[in-house]
Amino acid sequence: MYQFDRQAYDKRMEWYRDARFGMFIHWGLYAIPARGEWVRSVEEIPKEDYMQYFEEFDPVDYDPRAWARAAKEAGMKYMVLTAKHHDGFCLFDSQYTEFKSTNTRCGRDLVREYVDAVRAEGLKVGLYFSLLDWYHEDYPHYGDQNHPMRNNPAYGNENRNFDNYLTYMHNQVRELCTNYGKLDLLWFDFSYGQLRGEAWKATELVQMVRSLQPDVIIDNRLEVSGQGYGSLADGNPTPYHGDFVSPEQIIPPNGICDVNGEDLAWEACVTMNNNWGYCATDHYFKPASMLIKKLVECVSKGGNLLLNVGPDARGNIPEESMERLQEIGRWMKKNSRSIYGCGKAGIEKPDFGRVTRKGNHLYFHVYENTIGPLPLTGVKQEEIKAIRYVATGAEIPISTSWVHTDYPNIVFANLGPDPVLLDDVDTVVEVILKEE
Repeated sequence: MYQFDRQAYDKRMEWYRDARFGMFIHWGLYAIPARGEWVRSVEEIPKEDYMQYFEEFDPVDYDPRAWARAAKEAGMKYMVLTAKHHDGFCLFDSQYTEFKSTNTRCGRDLVREYVDAVRAEGLKVGLYFSLLDWYHEDYPHYGDQNHPMRNNPAYGNENRNFDNYLTYMHNQVRELCTNYGKLDLLWFDFSYGQLRGEAWKATELVQMVRSLQPDVIIDNRLEVSGQGYGSLADGNPTPYHGDFVSPEQIIPPNGICDVNGEDLAWEACVTMNNNWGYCATDHYFKPASMLIKKLVECVSKGGNLLLNVGPDARGNIPEESMERLQEIGRWMKKNSRSIYGCGKAGIEKPDFGRVTRKGNHLYFHVYENTIGPLPLTGVKQEEIKAIRYVATGAEIPISTSWVHTDYPNIVFANLGPDPVLLDDVDTVVEVILKEE
């Protein structure tokens, strides 16, 4: 009978809960058609037609050190790359398939270069691995929920042996856990329909992973998709429970708790535009100001933000993405203290923004100024040791103005006469509480 080891769990999760901000990278053959990473499924492209992209793949500008630097300068602490996505193409030199980057024109093990680059920048190394595989002959084709040939009866499943596929899939995961040094995070994607948990031989898979990478953090998608919380949340963890919940393209309205009301680790994975993989016509990019506030929102609810980039066919992160990463980085350089190691504040969200907390430090994220002094609801004056701007360290005095005499139980901070905030995106005010 599996026994959940809370102490071991908390230990391996320490860096992850502190990091709060990571980069997701969706990249592969689908960068060439440039219509998103699901292009083969959405357009029901046969394998032989998709192979033109394999023959063409040659990312001459691929420089993972530049990617890692961009992530680091944005204030990110970890990175997750699609070692294999649903189309089955491997960015690593797997001995179990010919459908890999080392057999393309580029002739390189792109995962090896990536892990070396990420480590060189001092960031945590994460790899994404799809449980699905639209290239492998033993993976279900006709009638499957997602396979490109799901509607084509000529691709029946009579002679397909799913156990063969599981052996193949486990072997590839073993390669990733054996050949690339210490992995900090392994991001499986995803379960659906009847293909959940033990359908993937998930207990065996995780036991193998943990034997090779005892400290690695694993997401919850051996059990669920982007929907669902998994067995750790249910209070009855399986051997393949996820270490964190992985909501996709949404930030949970109230964070995520288990059945007993205890906070769970979670990570919102979010695109900058509307696609994970490179899409040449998708210019619907979220403003950097919005992304900064969404990072703050995740942290204020006890979660992480995994923000995606989709490099193009040459290996370049799109200019729109780079611009946003740089703007986020400028804010993080001044205000990261209010993000790293922070979480829920335990006080009500103020009208003007959000609050994060680390120990006896409260961080009031002020998105818009108030008329009159700034109310610090949830804090008593006798608890306060000091108030400072995070970006500059400048002292902020407690207000003694007559205008808030009708609210004697609320502490007000005097931000001065200028109605314009120091940072028009998010001005962070640190309230340092006295040690108990």
